Amino acid sequence: MQKNLDRRSFLTAVSMLAAGNLMSVPSWGFGNSKAKLKIVLVGTGVRGTSFWGKRLVDQYSDILEFVGLCDINEGRLAYAKTYMGVSCPTFTDFEEMVSSTKPDLVIVTTKDSTHHEFIIKGLDMGCDVLTEKPLTTDEDKCQAILDAERRNNRNVIVGFNYRWSPYMTKIKELLANNEIGKVVSVDFHWYLNTYHGASYFRRWHGLRQAGGTLWVHKATHHFDLVNWWLDSDPAEVFAYGALEHYGSNGPFRGENCRTCEHKKDCKFHWDITKSKRNMDLYVNNEKYDGYVRDSCLFRHDINIYDKMSAQIKYANDVLVNYSLTTYSPFEGWRIAFNGTDGRIEAWLDIPWMENSGMDQAELHAAEMSQDKKDDKERKPIILHKNWNEYQTIEVVSERGGHGGGDKRLHDKIFRNPDNPDPYQHSAGTRDGAMSILVGIAARKSIESGRPVKIAELTDLEPRAKRL
Repeated sequence: MQKNLDRRSFLTAVSMLAAGNLMSVPSWGFGNSKAKLKIVLVGTGVRGTSFWGKRLVDQYSDILEFVGLCDINEGRLAYAKTYMGVSCPTFTDFEEMVSSTKPDLVIVTTKDSTHHEFIIKGLDMGCDVLTEKPLTTDEDKCQAILDAERRNNRNVIVGFNYRWSPYMTKIKELLANNEIGKVVSVDFHWYLNTYHGASYFRRWHGLRQAGGTLWVHKATHHFDLVNWWLDSDPAEVFAYGALEHYGSNGPFRGENCRTCEHKKDCKFHWDITKSKRNMDLYVNNEKYDGYVRDSCLFRHDINIYDKMSAQIKYANDVLVNYSLTTYSPFEGWRIAFNGTDGRIEAWLDIPWMENSGMDQAELHAAEMSQDKKDDKERKPIILHKNWNEYQTIEVVSERGGHGGGDKRLHDKIFRNPDNPDPYQHSAGTRDGAMSILVGIAARKSIESGRPVKIAELTDLEPRAKRL
């Protein structure tokens, strides 16, 4: 593909990338202009300024340019502009930014509970929108996004990066090739360690009104993977959950980790002052909006779950057992697909299964890293076939950038949108909706004590097979 992708080609590709969208492909009127794609970013936190900010500037400046940054925090805006290395204007008013800069694409990386606000405004103001996961946090906001996309004939892309890693793709390939026949059930367990898992409870994610609980903020990744792997929509969810470890359950608490009198006694103490990036981005800008990045994870206002388990019935009759642990000694996951002709087992970062001695904080940092260096690793997938010996399939994978998914997602969106995508990695509004609706249904199931049907939540009807 030509180095300088013209804007018309890119924008046409946006509609194709939004694989789960609800409309037909629109007609674009940009001619053969070779002008760079005009992008604005709303939400200049760590994810926005790095993955959707600095990385795009560093890797794709020949085909795109940031024409505006927006945030409610003036200090973070100033930091973002320097950190990303851009010279565009900054705004605290989203509509003013879009009106004055007339972007082609809006990237939304704000607090989860406000995603819908900027997605809908962006669509209504004539822009395509790319949003960080999750799409939003409840069914009413989800329906409002679906309605906005329909009435505007514009498109939403959801940034599901995990789909794009070579390891996840190999699982998809094996299932698509019917290596174990018809899938009948799945066991899926995700473990967050005492470093990464605890971090959610220090941040705004610890408030369900801000992040929708980890059923939505974190598990949207996991549910999207299962939806994609099974090529089907969830139909019904029954769940259990509780807050038993963090929040008011703690033996003591303080205002934040920096000033806490229990530093020596708290095994979860986290010294934010050791990170220049966190100090520059968050601590130095607390005075603008009061957001404290190192809040106590035992504070009383935490109201999300720290243990979660769900059974999900899919429209194609597959049953999925899922759990999420938030204070595991290690960070990793394992999954097993049971089929009529065999079984697939896969896992990443289970220490005794990989003989891994990597420090848990280092492991998370390596996964999130956007450095160009590719640390190739060989990871096993076990394929069992009835009446035969099991087979070990080794997948050449990567540690950084969410297992290599980050760069592949970006390349598909910005560099090579016309490249074939036989396994349908690209995700649109329907994909984003179906992933969060599992978590929303799980919340409602816990609260009501009954199974919750996905069709109760929005006007989307679950499909036995994704289109």
